[in-house]
Formats: sequence, C-alpha cells, structure tokens
Amino acid sequence: MLGSIIAFFISFFVCSLIIRSQETHIKLTGDSDFSGPQKFHTSSVSRIGGIGIALGITCAVIVKSWQLPQPNLEELLLLSSLLPFAIGLTEDLTKKAGLGKRFLIMTLGAVLAFWLIGARITRLDIPFLDPYFDVLEISLIVTMIAITGLSNAFNIIDGFNGLSSMVGMIALLALGYLAVTLNDRSIAFLSFTMVAAILGFFILNYPRGLIFLGDGGAYLIGFWTAVLSLLIVANHKEVSPWYALLINLYPVIETLFSIYRRWIHQGKNPMHPDGTHFHSLIYRRILVDRVLKNDPSGLSANALTSPYLWMLSSLSVVPAVLWWQTTWILMLSALLFTLLYLWLYTAIVRFKTPKWLHPWP
Repeated sequence: MLGSIIAFFISFFVCSLIIRSQETHIKLTGDSDFSGPQKFHTSSVSRIGGIGIALGITCAVIVKSWQLPQPNLEELLLLSSLLPFAIGLTEDLTKKAGLGKRFLIMTLGAVLAFWLIGARITRLDIPFLDPYFDVLEISLIVTMIAITGLSNAFNIIDGFNGLSSMVGMIALLALGYLAVTLNDRSIAFLSFTMVAAILGFFILNYPRGLIFLGDGGAYLIGFWTAVLSLLIVANHKEVSPWYALLINLYPVIETLFSIYRRWIHQGKNPMHPDGTHFHSLIYRRILVDRVLKNDPSGLSANALTSPYLWMLSSLSVVPAVLWWQTTWILMLSALLFTLLYLWLYTAIVRFKTPKWLHPWP
C-alpha cells in the first residue's frame, strides 16, 4: 500500500510539474509535427509523461528495498526496464532514435530480464511444441521477441488520450489479482505499484490530454507488463501460459494485424506510421462527425475513442482472470477474441459498422 501511495503521488507531482513548466521546454519535449497519419492532436503537448511514471515506480521500489542486503526482484526489474524507457525517452526528446536502435535496446532489456529474474517462456501447454522450449537458445529468442514486441505494441496503441495507459492498468490489475490469489507478494507489489504510477499520469492525460505518455512511457508500461506476465507463468506452474497472452491480447492482435495489413496486404513497410489502426478507424468512422454535431458531454472525439478500446481489451482479460488455470478455455477465448476483432475491423472498414457502436443516431 505504501509503495502504491508513493508511486501515485510522485508520478502525479512530476507530471503536474511538467505541465506547469511546459512553456520553458515545449520546443524540446513537445511534438511539433501534426501531419502524421497516426496523430490526432492540433497543438504541441509535452510527450514526456513517462518520466513521472518512471520516477514514481523508482521511488516506490527504493523505499521497499531500502533495508534489503542484496538485489531483489523489484530492483532487478527496475534495472531491466531502464533500457527501454531510456531509449524511448531519447526518441521523445531528440526525435532521432531510429527504430532499429530502439528495438536493439529493448531487446537488451529483455535479455537482462531473462537472465536476471527468470522472465522467460518455457511452455505453451502444447505437447508437440513444449519440448523445444527446453532448449535455452529457443526460449531466449522467443522471450526476446515477446517482450520487445509487447513493449512496442503499447506504443502502437498509444494513439488517443488514456488508451495505452488504461489498457496497461487493466492488464496489471489482472496480474495483481492473480498474484494475490497465489500469495506472490513481489509480483502483486510490482503490479499494483505500477498501476498507481500510471494513474498519477492518467488523470492528467485523460480526457483533456494535458500531457502525453511518449515513447518512453509506452515502452516502460509495455515492458513492465510483459515481464510480469511471463514471470507469473514461469514461477507458478499452475498458471496457464495462455493467461499471459490473454491479458495482453488486444495490443498483441493490433500489432500483428497491422504488420499483416501493411506488409502482406498492402506491400508497404510495416514499421512506418499507420493511420488505419483499429483506434483510428473508430475515431474517423464512428465518432468524429457525430461528436461535432451531437456532443452533449463536452468531451472530444479523441477522449471518447479510448473507452471503446478499454472495453474491447477487457473482453480478453475477463476470461483470463476467471479461468487462469484452464488452457483450453483460454485458447478458445483467444480465438473468439481474434475473430471478434477481425469482424469489427472489417465491418468498420466497409462502412458496415454495427449500430450499437454508434453513440448517437
């Protein structure tokens, strides 16, 4: 509880300070390019909210570890997370950290998590595949791809106020709940404390967008969530490995489908910015025109977009929480969620959006 309180107030204070002092650093910390296909803001806003989250979680871990004689899980995870956060923050400030460099640094962070704290994929509960994960090199490669991929996935879905941060909190709350059920105090602490740190940022980001998460913040949340997801499965044999996938399935599906859509279907570079993500379609095809005409709440179409994806993300998290021990149910849930995502995406693209998705007629 103390760690969560510290993380929340430090994060909130630092983010508030960044907002208050924005005029002095906006040329460095703001995003002056509004022409990208994935950008929906019209004024420069500081994109270093990840600093508040990072300082909040750091202070909480330091206080918890103050009297411990040797490095513990909390400190080692924090150490591993510094690499993806640092390279993301470098991109936020310089706009010159190439994607190749960012992937390399995130991969190094994943290797640290693999060796230092045992966050690794050792099974999928699929009999003919599981023996391969006994090979250290295979386990390492797949783990690096999983952690780096999810870190980047949280950055990909960070297109609207509150979207990536809330999706992260939903997954971390699921992790914290299961950790409490399993009496795993370390993972429970790391999950709930990160939720508190994100919340300190979230209430300033949503709905008005006073500060943005930035690459550093998105990478940090994604990396932290990925490592804890793998760790709870590795440390507790009764937890199905599909639990780790289910609680993160929305950003995973968004990333994989984006790669397919651009690389295979369109023949374009999948690493370039994309304006046809699911969240972009909801904004453009469902909300923006109707909100301009009918908005009784005063909230922008930007802010109204995120709750759609929060609910979508929860549809995969709920079965994971309910049936975390039962692989076949989780596999079926993953399939159903994927089919739902593809059906909704296709319907919206073809201007056949279900009526129940429209907030107003």
